[in-house]
Amino acid sequence: MTWKYLIEGPWVIFVVYWAMGALKTRRTERKESFASRYGILFIEIAGFVLLFSDDAEIGVLRDKVFPRTPALGAAGVVLTWAGIALALWARWHLGQYWSARITIKEDHKLIRTGPYARLRHPIYSGLDLAAIGSALAIDRWRCIIGACLIVLGYWIKARREEAMLTAQFGADFQEHCRRAGFLIPRLH
Repeated sequence: MTWKYLIEGPWVIFVVYWAMGALKTRRTERKESFASRYGILFIEIAGFVLLFSDDAEIGVLRDKVFPRTPALGAAGVVLTWAGIALALWARWHLGQYWSARITIKEDHKLIRTGPYARLRHPIYSGLDLAAIGSALAIDRWRCIIGACLIVLGYWIKARREEAMLTAQFGADFQEHCRRAGFLIPRLH
């Protein structure tokens, strides 16, 4: 049984919600450089192409990674749905301060509600979890490499975002860092 079809639904929901939400954001005051934005975007796109494109099945990249069991496929589907749910929940809490690029918005506020109470970058965490789940569900070497690139891309983006948030919010953001985990929740 292929699990790929069960993971496409949450990704479609994610893309539609993101497109609709992008229409209601605040004006940008400051943003990352062109080189920074497109360097990260290149890594993330390469990851998503490897994860989802059957055309990337070249040589060993088409081989299965794990012995197939229904439990592994089901776990991949559950992780995908859970990751997308986390990203959507975080996006909802971020509201008008969201942007696809690293930005500071007009009258920007530091969000600490919902998933931001325990995570500093829950959108990235959710997308990483969904990518890992999708890689398990599809089970090809190309997917594992793709998920690793996606995680790397969001890790780099989160680090750069933290520099901008530190410059904007100073001690308030540093306090938030002590309470909330980077990409994995802090459970204290």
